[in-house]
Amino acid sequence: MANFTVNRVETSPIEGQKPGTSGLRKKVKVFTQPHYLHNFVQSTFNALSAENVKGSTLVVSGDGRYYSKDAIQIIIKMAAANGVRRVWVGQNGLLSTPAVSAVVRERVGADGSKANGAFILTASHNPGGPNEDFGIKYNMGNGGPAPEGITDKIFENTKTIKEYFIAEGLPDVDISAIGVSNFSGPDGQFDVDVFDSSSDYVKLMKSIFDFQSIQKLITSPQFSFCYDALHGVAGAYAKRIFVEELGAKESSLLNCVPKEDFGGGHPDPNLTYAKELVARMGLGKNPDSNPPEFGAAADGDADRNMILGKRFFVTPSDSVAIIAANAVQSIPYFSSGLKGVARSMPTSAALDVVAKSLNLKFFEVPTGWKFFGNLMDAGLCSVCGEESFGTGSDHIREKDGIWAVLAWLSILAHKNKDNLNSGTLVTVEDIVKQHWATFGRHYYTRYDYENVDAGAAKELMAHLVKLQSSISDINETIKGIRSDVANVASADEFEYKDPVDGSISKHQGIRYLFEDGSRLVFRLSGTGSEGATIRLYIEQYEKDSSKTGRDSQEALAPLVEVALKLSKMQEFTGRSAPTVIT
Repeated sequence: MANFTVNRVETSPIEGQKPGTSGLRKKVKVFTQPHYLHNFVQSTFNALSAENVKGSTLVVSGDGRYYSKDAIQIIIKMAAANGVRRVWVGQNGLLSTPAVSAVVRERVGADGSKANGAFILTASHNPGGPNEDFGIKYNMGNGGPAPEGITDKIFENTKTIKEYFIAEGLPDVDISAIGVSNFSGPDGQFDVDVFDSSSDYVKLMKSIFDFQSIQKLITSPQFSFCYDALHGVAGAYAKRIFVEELGAKESSLLNCVPKEDFGGGHPDPNLTYAKELVARMGLGKNPDSNPPEFGAAADGDADRNMILGKRFFVTPSDSVAIIAANAVQSIPYFSSGLKGVARSMPTSAALDVVAKSLNLKFFEVPTGWKFFGNLMDAGLCSVCGEESFGTGSDHIREKDGIWAVLAWLSILAHKNKDNLNSGTLVTVEDIVKQHWATFGRHYYTRYDYENVDAGAAKELMAHLVKLQSSISDINETIKGIRSDVANVASADEFEYKDPVDGSISKHQGIRYLFEDGSRLVFRLSGTGSEGATIRLYIEQYEKDSSKTGRDSQEALAPLVEVALKLSKMQEFTGRSAPTVIT
């Protein structure tokens, strides 16, 4: 058993270490500056209560992006020096963000220990590699992201930090080999437990879904399947779940070997970046001629998902609404009913219509999964989603990309339980179109303007707020742009009062709400590593079932024109087109 001592290292504050909606994200070259990661980790330990540090159990893993392995060794040594009793690490440092949440909530160590919290090393859907992005965030004992009260403390600590603590004489731990390493320090024994990345998560999924029913679907000659991990951490789970447990062919898996640079790609599961899957599913510029019935993709840390049918894209806003509408019949975990549903404010109102029809509690929250977590901890919410390809439930306190795929497979299995050997398959497209016929369709799109000058982005948002002082002037301007667009009924900056803890979150996005149920929403995103990302959300509600089959971009064209001219997007940003349209 190796012995270590605690080394106190003098340091000084480094500017710009404010955690965003999902932790601190910067370029690798920023994180590798002297003291940069150390300062943030120590500031986090200093922001936590003593029982969450001294003698605690800490999970440290992530999506495997470049610099993760170095960061894990640094955090292990700092945890030891700060009095943490044991650190749990997924084999090779790999744990998806939802799996971390599951491990914190579900895993029990050989000695009966449970995790107090976790450092997750990820920049989610951002690119990886020596010249790309790295990120770190802290999750609490409920498995969910640290609330603003903690992240604010962390940021304040980064502005005053004078020292950090690190173990001297503690060797690097071999995180490629499953097993426990024991060390001894001033506070007594310190252990590092390297464990299988997928076992706890797979066990949880099997307690939620009817794997036998899904297996019948996947192995049916009527059905075909494709899953693209975009070389992210979802690849560590895909073979185990889809191939070994559910019987899919290994050829169904695309890009399922996790890589530090995500194979040079952008691990964001949308129509722009998941090019290979999009083509395989019969969409895009060079589509395959015989697409599978079902396709899905994950982002770098496997908390986001994209759902596709044969030549058919399911918007994330529709996806969460369809899952909620079918959950009780299709997913054993929900057989006794849903406690409630929730969506982020920019997500389309498709879920609202389902909630009203099924008489469910409904919540509209700011962007950020921690807001859903509060509702779930209070027993108010079962299913929730964000338009940015995030869907989940109260089984954990993070969005969960593989859970969403299994939910869709469960719905397909339920709809097709009597016709897998003969008859016509009920397809993804059939399910979506039937949903629109029942609940109406929310035509919806998002325009992302990435790496915009931060000053210009703030000026644009200030312009939009100023416009809101006179609704009559807004409507006069709109009629001058497009006479066929409805009048704005109200406009505001979204503000949320948490029904659980009473906290108030202000400046969460600028909304223009139209008389016909349409919406324009403008937000600055907190997930980029540099510059600013402006997100524009455009939504048109159509109740007439004879008009729900139009092309989305065609249906939204009038509102898009209004949004771009009303915001003066090109004048402020210099951009004639968005970086990404979804």
